[in-house]
Amino acid sequence: MSENILEMNKENAGLGKVEIAPEVIEVIAGIAASEVEGVAQMRGNFASGVVERLGKKNHGKGVKVELSDEGIKVDVYCSMTFGISIPNVAQKIQDNIRQALLNMTALEAQEVNIHVVGITFENQKHEVEVDQEM
Repeated sequence: MSENILEMNKENAGLGKVEIAPEVIEVIAGIAASEVEGVAQMRGNFASGVVERLGKKNHGKGVKVELSDEGIKVDVYCSMTFGISIPNVAQKIQDNIRQALLNMTALEAQEVNIHVVGITFENQKHEVEVDQEM
């Protein structure tokens, strides 16, 4: 399997091939994760913050996708809302991402890892975040 592109061979009717870039998987996973109640925000890096300030929404923010011979590995970096059950929300994120990938690409993720890097307090509108590299 190529490092840069995912090729779909499912029920090829001889019309050509379908290729999916890892960035597409990042966007699908990012949207699926942010749909889950309890996820305050997805963690990005400096570049994604600059892009958002310029008015473009970065839907793949906080998601890292690795393609290997074993399959697709998705890492999600997010902040959660204070007071929720982190294990329950993390499980919902994993389920939502797996289902979204299956529905939209017919691909199954080998791993969906959730990294909780911060807690957001709704009433105070500030966030406590762990400083770590993505």
